[in-house]
Amino acid sequence: MAEDRPQIYLITPPAFDAAEFAPKLASVLDAHEVACIRLALASRDEYEIGRAADALREVSHARDVALVIETHLGLVERHGLDGVHFTDGARQIRAARKALGQDAIVGSHCGASRHEGMNAGEAGADYVCFGPVGETTLGTGTRAEHDLFQWWSEMIEVPVVAEGALNEALIAEFAPVTDWFALGEEIWREENPSGALGRLIAAMG
Repeated sequence: MAEDRPQIYLITPPAFDAAEFAPKLASVLDAHEVACIRLALASRDEYEIGRAADALREVSHARDVALVIETHLGLVERHGLDGVHFTDGARQIRAARKALGQDAIVGSHCGASRHEGMNAGEAGADYVCFGPVGETTLGTGTRAEHDLFQWWSEMIEVPVVAEGALNEALIAEFAPVTDWFALGEEIWREENPSGALGRLIAAMG
């Protein structure tokens, strides 16, 4: 892998059967170099999330890939995960860092807000996500523009992640100005997720 090529950060589907999804994830990890996985279940069932966390931890840690969980700070240490990802900017970063220590991964999604991203970085985030990068009717639909990533990559040392409605053309465009690409439904909706990820990685050039 080219040293200056952005790394891959995988996001799980919002709902899945752990027994079925774990081998699918394993096949993707065996085919491609992945830096981190985010467990991002929409469920509010603590036991369902815990089962998924345990299954994915076995798969990811066997391959030296970090696993973070979206939102649920209290489940990180209980299930031996590597950290937490928040969806609300800088608000919880300091508390999470205090609870989990310096070695844990703590990151946050900051929409398209440079100000929110800077606050998250100053609060101790290991990375900041901006997005959606592509067109979507979800959320407010406000896109994180190329200029934001370019400014961030030139001015800020905290790694930046491009996320949301990505395709091959956008990946080619944003590869020079982002550190990571976060990919989820872009590959899991395909019959062959590994092949889909391969095409997106190839688009980086």
